[in-house]
Amino acid sequence: MEFETRAIHAGQAPDAATGSVTTPIYQTSTFAQEAVGVHKGYDYARVANPTRTALEECLASLESAAHGHAFSSGLGATTTLMHLVDPGQRVVCVNDVYGGVYRMFSQVYAPKGYAFTYLPPEELSTGLAAHLDETTRLVWVESPTNPLLNVVDIHAAATAAHEVGALLVVDNTFASPFLQRPLELGADVVVHSTTKYLGGHSDVVGGFVATNDPAVSERLRFLQKSLGAVPGPFDSWLVLRGLKTLAVRMQRHCANARAVVAFLEDHPRVVDVLYPGRPSHPGHEIAARQMDDFGGMVSFLVESEDEAVDLVARTRVWTLAESLGGVESLIEHPYRMTHASTADAPFAAPRNLIRLSVGIEAAEDLVDDLAHALAAVPART
Repeated sequence: MEFETRAIHAGQAPDAATGSVTTPIYQTSTFAQEAVGVHKGYDYARVANPTRTALEECLASLESAAHGHAFSSGLGATTTLMHLVDPGQRVVCVNDVYGGVYRMFSQVYAPKGYAFTYLPPEELSTGLAAHLDETTRLVWVESPTNPLLNVVDIHAAATAAHEVGALLVVDNTFASPFLQRPLELGADVVVHSTTKYLGGHSDVVGGFVATNDPAVSERLRFLQKSLGAVPGPFDSWLVLRGLKTLAVRMQRHCANARAVVAFLEDHPRVVDVLYPGRPSHPGHEIAARQMDDFGGMVSFLVESEDEAVDLVARTRVWTLAESLGGVESLIEHPYRMTHASTADAPFAAPRNLIRLSVGIEAAEDLVDDLAHALAAVPART
Protein backbone atom coordinates (compact mmCIF):
# COMPACT_ATOMS: atom_id res chain seq x y z
CA MET A 1 0.00 0.00 0.00
CA GLU A 2 1.06 3.58 -0.63
CA PHE A 3 2.06 5.97 2.16
CA GLU A 4 -1.25 7.85 2.29
CA THR A 5 -3.21 4.60 2.59
CA ARG A 6 -1.00 3.15 5.31
CA ALA A 7 -1.24 6.39 7.30
CA ILE A 8 -4.99 5.83 7.55
CA HIS A 9 -5.17 2.04 7.82
CA ALA A 10 -1.93 0.49 9.14
CA GLY A 11 -2.50 -0.83 12.67
CA GLN A 12 -6.02 0.58 12.61
CA ALA A 13 -8.46 -2.15 11.66
CA PRO A 14 -12.05 -1.51 12.83
CA ASP A 15 -12.51 -2.40 16.48
CA ALA A 16 -13.36 -6.09 16.76
CA ALA A 17 -15.76 -5.61 19.66
CA THR A 18 -17.87 -2.74 18.31
CA GLY A 19 -16.90 -2.14 14.70
CA SER A 20 -15.64 1.35 15.52
CA VAL A 21 -13.81 2.68 12.47
CA THR A 22 -11.63 4.92 14.63
CA THR A 23 -9.23 3.19 17.00
CA PRO A 24 -10.71 3.53 20.51
CA ILE A 25 -8.98 5.34 23.35
CA TYR A 26 -8.35 2.49 25.75
CA GLN A 27 -8.38 4.64 28.86
CA THR A 28 -7.39 1.99 31.36
CA SER A 29 -4.39 1.27 33.55
CA THR A 30 -4.86 -2.48 33.80
CA PHE A 31 -6.47 -5.41 31.97
CA ALA A 32 -8.49 -8.37 33.24
CA GLN A 33 -6.74 -11.74 33.05
CA GLU A 34 -8.49 -15.05 32.42
CA ALA A 35 -6.01 -16.84 34.71
CA VAL A 36 -2.62 -16.05 36.17
CA GLY A 37 -0.48 -15.01 33.21
CA VAL A 38 -3.27 -15.66 30.71
CA HIS A 39 -4.52 -12.52 28.97
CA LYS A 40 -5.27 -11.01 25.57
CA GLY A 41 -1.81 -9.54 25.09
CA TYR A 42 -2.15 -6.74 27.61
CA ASP A 43 -1.69 -6.78 31.37
CA TYR A 44 -0.63 -3.28 32.48
CA ALA A 45 -0.78 -0.07 30.47
CA ARG A 46 2.81 1.04 31.10
CA VAL A 47 3.91 -2.14 29.33
CA ALA A 48 1.45 -1.88 26.45
CA ASN A 49 -1.88 -0.37 25.55
CA PRO A 50 -3.97 -1.10 22.42
CA THR A 51 -4.16 2.57 21.40
CA ARG A 52 -0.41 2.87 21.72
CA THR A 53 0.07 -0.36 19.80
CA ALA A 54 -1.96 1.04 16.90
CA LEU A 55 0.24 4.15 16.85
CA GLU A 56 3.44 2.12 17.00
CA GLU A 57 2.38 -0.16 14.16
CA CYS A 58 1.21 2.70 11.95
CA LEU A 59 4.20 4.96 12.41
CA ALA A 60 6.65 2.08 12.07
CA SER A 61 5.04 1.30 8.72
CA LEU A 62 5.43 4.91 7.59
CA GLU A 63 9.13 4.86 8.51
CA SER A 64 9.70 1.54 6.69
CA ALA A 65 10.51 0.00 10.06
CA ALA A 66 9.81 -3.42 11.48
CA HIS A 67 9.61 -2.08 15.03
CA GLY A 68 8.21 1.10 16.60
CA HIS A 69 8.20 2.42 20.16
CA ALA A 70 6.17 5.40 21.35
CA PHE A 71 7.28 7.67 24.18
CA SER A 72 5.91 10.50 26.28
CA SER A 73 8.06 13.14 24.52
CA GLY A 74 10.89 13.48 22.05
CA LEU A 75 13.30 13.95 24.95
CA GLY A 76 11.80 10.88 26.61
CA ALA A 77 12.68 8.96 23.46
CA THR A 78 16.17 10.48 23.48
CA THR A 79 16.72 9.60 27.14
CA THR A 80 15.72 6.01 26.45
CA LEU A 81 18.07 5.79 23.47
CA MET A 82 20.91 7.08 25.63
CA HIS A 83 20.54 3.95 27.75
CA LEU A 84 22.10 2.11 24.81
CA VAL A 85 25.31 4.00 25.70
CA ASP A 86 27.54 3.34 28.72
CA PRO A 87 29.80 5.81 30.56
CA GLY A 88 33.13 5.96 28.78
CA GLN A 89 31.55 5.40 25.38
CA ARG A 90 31.23 8.21 22.88
CA VAL A 91 28.43 9.88 20.96
CA VAL A 92 29.34 11.84 17.83
CA CYS A 93 26.65 14.47 17.26
CA VAL A 94 25.91 17.12 14.67
CA ASN A 95 26.76 20.49 16.19
CA ASP A 96 23.64 22.17 14.79
CA VAL A 97 21.34 20.17 17.04
CA TYR A 98 18.10 20.91 18.88
CA GLY A 99 18.89 22.86 22.05
CA GLY A 100 17.08 20.40 24.32
CA VAL A 101 19.21 17.51 23.07
CA TYR A 102 22.41 19.53 23.52
CA ARG A 103 21.31 20.47 27.05
CA MET A 104 20.72 16.80 27.87
CA PHE A 105 24.02 15.64 26.38
CA SER A 106 26.15 18.41 27.88
CA GLN A 107 24.53 18.90 31.29
CA VAL A 108 23.10 15.46 32.13
CA TYR A 109 25.25 12.81 30.46
CA ALA A 110 28.66 14.44 30.00
CA PRO A 111 29.09 14.96 33.79
CA LYS A 112 28.41 11.23 34.25
CA GLY A 113 31.36 10.23 32.08
CA TYR A 114 29.77 9.99 28.65
CA ALA A 115 31.94 11.42 25.87
CA PHE A 116 30.56 13.70 23.15
CA THR A 117 32.11 15.02 19.96
CA TYR A 118 30.26 17.67 17.95
CA LEU A 119 30.88 17.97 14.23
CA PRO A 120 29.54 20.32 11.56
CA PRO A 121 27.05 18.80 9.10
CA GLU A 122 29.48 18.87 6.17
CA GLU A 123 32.07 16.93 8.19
CA LEU A 124 29.48 14.27 9.03
CA SER A 125 28.75 13.95 5.33
CA THR A 126 32.30 13.82 4.00
CA GLY A 127 34.81 13.18 6.79
CA LEU A 128 33.05 11.33 9.59
CA ALA A 129 35.30 8.25 9.51
CA ALA A 130 38.28 10.25 10.77
CA HIS A 131 36.40 11.09 13.98
CA LEU A 132 35.23 7.58 14.90
CA ASP A 133 36.89 4.90 16.99
CA GLU A 134 36.01 1.72 18.86
CA THR A 135 34.54 3.73 21.76
CA THR A 136 31.92 5.34 19.51
CA ARG A 137 28.48 3.90 20.25
CA LEU A 138 26.13 6.36 18.51
CA VAL A 139 26.33 8.87 15.69
CA TRP A 140 23.48 11.33 16.20
CA VAL A 141 22.34 13.52 13.32
CA GLU A 142 19.46 15.74 12.31
CA SER A 143 18.73 16.38 8.65
CA PRO A 144 17.58 19.02 8.04
CA THR A 145 19.07 20.42 11.23
CA ASN A 146 17.46 22.64 13.82
CA PRO A 147 17.62 25.66 13.46
CA LEU A 148 20.03 26.28 10.55
CA LEU A 149 18.43 23.84 8.07
CA ASN A 150 21.73 22.14 7.24
CA VAL A 151 21.69 18.77 5.50
CA VAL A 152 23.65 15.60 6.36
CA ASP A 153 24.29 12.80 3.87
CA ILE A 154 22.57 10.00 5.78
CA HIS A 155 23.90 7.15 3.63
CA ALA A 156 27.48 8.39 3.94
CA ALA A 157 27.16 8.83 7.71
CA ALA A 158 25.66 5.34 8.07
CA THR A 159 28.50 3.77 6.08
CA ALA A 160 31.14 5.43 8.28
CA ALA A 161 29.33 4.59 11.53
CA HIS A 162 28.95 0.94 10.62
CA GLU A 163 32.69 0.61 9.92
CA VAL A 164 33.35 0.96 13.67
CA GLY A 165 30.20 -0.85 14.84
CA ALA A 166 28.35 2.32 15.83
CA LEU A 167 24.64 2.96 15.34
CA LEU A 168 23.44 5.88 13.25
CA VAL A 169 20.49 7.69 14.87
CA VAL A 170 18.62 10.19 12.70
CA ASP A 171 16.22 12.73 14.16
CA ASN A 172 13.65 12.90 11.37
CA THR A 173 11.34 15.41 13.06
CA PHE A 174 11.83 18.24 10.55
CA ALA A 175 11.29 16.08 7.46
CA SER A 176 8.70 13.57 8.69
CA PRO A 177 8.50 10.13 7.04
CA PHE A 178 6.42 11.60 4.24
CA LEU A 179 9.49 13.45 2.95
CA GLN A 180 12.37 11.26 4.16
CA ARG A 181 12.82 7.70 5.46
CA PRO A 182 16.31 7.40 6.99
CA LEU A 183 16.14 3.63 7.51
CA GLU A 184 15.91 3.22 3.74
CA LEU A 185 19.14 5.26 3.50
CA GLY A 186 21.07 3.06 5.93
CA ALA A 187 20.27 4.55 9.35
CA ASP A 188 19.81 2.15 12.26
CA VAL A 189 17.40 4.19 14.36
CA VAL A 190 14.96 7.02 13.62
CA VAL A 191 13.72 9.30 16.38
CA HIS A 192 10.85 11.79 16.33
CA SER A 193 9.23 14.39 18.43
CA THR A 194 5.67 13.42 17.52
CA THR A 195 4.66 16.74 19.06
CA LYS A 196 5.57 18.32 15.74
CA TYR A 197 4.47 17.31 12.22
CA LEU A 198 3.21 13.85 13.14
CA GLY A 199 0.67 15.14 15.65
CA GLY A 200 0.36 18.27 13.55
CA HIS A 201 -2.07 20.31 15.63
CA SER A 202 -0.03 21.67 18.57
CA ASP A 203 -2.18 19.78 21.04
CA VAL A 204 -0.04 16.82 22.15
CA VAL A 205 3.50 16.06 23.34
CA GLY A 206 5.09 12.76 22.35
CA GLY A 207 8.10 10.91 20.96
CA PHE A 208 8.85 7.89 18.81
CA VAL A 209 11.71 5.56 17.89
CA ALA A 210 11.74 3.22 14.89
CA THR A 211 14.27 0.54 13.91
CA ASN A 212 14.71 -2.58 11.81
CA ASP A 213 17.26 -4.08 14.22
CA PRO A 214 15.50 -6.73 16.34
CA ALA A 215 18.13 -6.62 19.09
CA VAL A 216 17.87 -2.83 19.39
CA SER A 217 14.09 -3.07 19.38
CA GLU A 218 14.06 -5.71 22.10
CA ARG A 219 16.27 -3.56 24.28
CA LEU A 220 14.14 -0.47 23.65
CA ARG A 221 10.98 -2.36 24.53
CA PHE A 222 12.56 -3.40 27.83
CA LEU A 223 13.72 0.16 28.52
CA GLN A 224 10.33 1.56 27.55
CA LYS A 225 8.70 -0.66 30.18
CA SER A 226 11.43 -0.19 32.79
CA LEU A 227 11.98 3.56 32.53
CA GLY A 228 8.31 4.39 32.01
CA ALA A 229 8.52 7.34 29.60
CA VAL A 230 5.40 6.15 27.77
CA PRO A 231 2.51 8.13 26.28
CA GLY A 232 -0.99 7.80 27.65
CA PRO A 233 -3.75 6.41 25.46
CA PHE A 234 -5.25 9.80 24.66
CA ASP A 235 -1.87 11.22 23.61
CA SER A 236 -1.32 8.13 21.45
CA TRP A 237 -4.74 8.62 19.89
CA LEU A 238 -4.05 12.27 19.10
CA VAL A 239 -0.83 11.42 17.26
CA LEU A 240 -2.56 8.55 15.46
CA ARG A 241 -5.27 10.96 14.35
CA GLY A 242 -2.62 13.38 13.13
CA LEU A 243 -0.95 10.72 10.99
CA LYS A 244 -4.11 10.33 8.92
CA THR A 245 -3.64 13.78 7.40
CA LEU A 246 0.17 13.90 7.43
CA ALA A 247 0.54 13.54 3.66
CA VAL A 248 -1.85 16.33 2.71
CA ARG A 249 -0.54 18.61 5.45
CA MET A 250 3.09 18.13 4.42
CA GLN A 251 2.25 18.92 0.81
CA ARG A 252 0.71 22.23 1.93
CA HIS A 253 3.56 22.98 4.36
CA CYS A 254 6.06 22.54 1.53
CA ALA A 255 4.08 24.62 -0.96
CA ASN A 256 3.65 27.47 1.53
CA ALA A 257 7.34 27.31 2.46
CA ARG A 258 8.29 27.78 -1.18
CA ALA A 259 6.10 30.88 -1.37
CA VAL A 260 7.61 32.30 1.82
CA VAL A 261 11.16 31.61 0.63
CA ALA A 262 10.48 33.30 -2.71
CA PHE A 263 9.28 36.40 -0.87
CA LEU A 264 12.18 36.49 1.60
CA GLU A 265 14.82 35.96 -1.09
CA ASP A 266 13.93 39.26 -2.73
CA HIS A 267 13.39 41.34 0.40
CA PRO A 268 16.03 44.05 0.95
CA ARG A 269 15.92 43.70 4.75
CA VAL A 270 16.68 39.96 4.69
CA VAL A 271 20.40 39.14 4.82
CA ASP A 272 20.09 35.43 3.93
CA VAL A 273 17.49 32.68 3.66
CA LEU A 274 18.27 29.18 4.90
CA TYR A 275 16.20 26.52 3.15
CA PRO A 276 17.44 23.27 1.57
CA GLY A 277 15.09 23.75 -1.39
CA ARG A 278 17.15 26.69 -2.63
CA PRO A 279 19.61 25.64 -5.36
CA SER A 280 22.22 27.84 -3.67
CA HIS A 281 21.91 25.96 -0.36
CA PRO A 282 25.13 23.98 0.30
CA GLY A 283 23.14 20.83 1.05
CA HIS A 284 20.62 21.19 -1.77
CA GLU A 285 22.00 18.34 -3.88
CA ILE A 286 22.00 15.91 -0.95
CA ALA A 287 18.52 17.01 0.15
CA ALA A 288 17.17 16.54 -3.37
CA ARG A 289 18.59 13.03 -3.37
CA GLN A 290 17.33 11.84 0.00
CA MET A 291 14.12 13.85 0.44
CA ASP A 292 10.91 13.90 -1.59
CA ASP A 293 10.45 17.63 -0.93
CA PHE A 294 12.19 20.20 1.24
CA GLY A 295 9.83 20.67 4.17
CA GLY A 296 8.01 23.45 5.94
CA MET A 297 10.82 24.89 8.07
CA VAL A 298 12.52 28.10 6.95
CA SER A 299 15.13 30.20 8.74
CA PHE A 300 16.40 33.62 7.76
CA LEU A 301 18.87 36.22 8.94
CA VAL A 302 18.24 39.91 9.45
CA GLU A 303 20.76 42.64 10.14
CA SER A 304 20.93 42.42 13.94
CA GLU A 305 19.67 40.71 17.05
CA ASP A 306 17.53 43.70 17.94
CA GLU A 307 15.84 43.59 14.54
CA ALA A 308 15.17 39.87 14.93
CA VAL A 309 13.68 40.24 18.41
CA ASP A 310 11.51 43.17 17.34
CA LEU A 311 10.33 41.50 14.14
CA VAL A 312 9.14 38.22 15.70
CA ALA A 313 6.90 40.19 18.07
CA ARG A 314 5.33 42.21 15.28
CA THR A 315 3.57 39.53 13.20
CA ARG A 316 -0.17 38.97 13.44
CA VAL A 317 -0.84 35.74 11.54
CA TRP A 318 2.47 34.16 12.55
CA THR A 319 2.33 33.30 16.26
CA LEU A 320 5.40 33.99 18.41
CA ALA A 321 5.90 30.62 20.06
CA GLU A 322 8.30 27.73 20.46
CA SER A 323 7.70 24.32 18.82
CA LEU A 324 6.91 23.66 15.17
CA GLY A 325 5.05 21.43 12.74
CA GLY A 326 1.50 22.44 13.56
CA VAL A 327 -1.14 23.63 11.14
CA GLU A 328 -0.65 27.20 12.39
CA SER A 329 2.46 29.18 11.43
CA LEU A 330 4.93 29.92 14.21
CA ILE A 331 7.82 32.38 14.38
CA GLU A 332 10.61 32.48 16.96
CA HIS A 333 14.09 33.72 17.87
CA PRO A 334 16.21 30.57 18.43
CA TYR A 335 19.08 32.29 20.25
CA ARG A 336 16.79 33.41 23.08
CA MET A 337 14.12 30.73 22.82
CA THR A 338 14.47 27.13 21.57
CA HIS A 339 18.29 27.17 21.51
CA ALA A 340 19.04 29.32 24.54
CA SER A 341 20.85 26.31 26.07
CA THR A 342 23.47 26.52 23.31
CA ALA A 343 24.14 30.23 23.83
CA ASP A 344 27.55 29.55 25.41
CA ALA A 345 28.50 26.79 22.97
CA PRO A 346 30.91 27.37 20.08
CA PHE A 347 28.01 26.59 17.74
CA ALA A 348 25.36 28.84 19.28
CA ALA A 349 22.47 29.86 17.06
CA PRO A 350 23.17 33.22 15.37
CA ARG A 351 21.75 36.13 17.32
CA ASN A 352 20.13 37.56 14.18
CA LEU A 353 18.42 34.30 13.16
CA ILE A 354 14.64 33.90 12.88
CA ARG A 355 13.06 30.46 12.52
CA LEU A 356 9.73 29.92 10.80
CA SER A 357 7.46 26.92 11.03
CA VAL A 358 5.32 27.49 7.95
CA GLY A 359 1.73 26.39 8.55
CA ILE A 360 -1.08 25.58 6.17
CA GLU A 361 -2.89 28.93 6.13
CA ALA A 362 -3.28 30.80 2.85
CA ALA A 363 0.22 31.52 1.55
CA GLU A 364 -0.84 35.06 0.60
CA ASP A 365 -1.72 35.86 4.21
CA LEU A 366 1.58 34.50 5.48
CA VAL A 367 3.58 36.54 3.00
CA ASP A 368 1.56 39.70 3.64
CA ASP A 369 2.09 39.37 7.37
CA LEU A 370 5.86 38.99 6.96
CA ALA A 371 5.88 41.95 4.60
CA HIS A 372 4.10 44.07 7.21
CA ALA A 373 6.52 43.01 9.95
CA LEU A 374 9.60 43.58 7.80
CA ALA A 375 8.35 46.96 6.64
CA ALA A 376 8.32 48.12 10.24
CA VAL A 377 11.94 47.12 10.87
CA PRO A 378 14.13 50.25 11.17
CA ALA A 379 16.21 50.91 8.08
CA ARG A 380 19.81 49.73 8.14
CA THR A 381 22.49 52.30 8.87
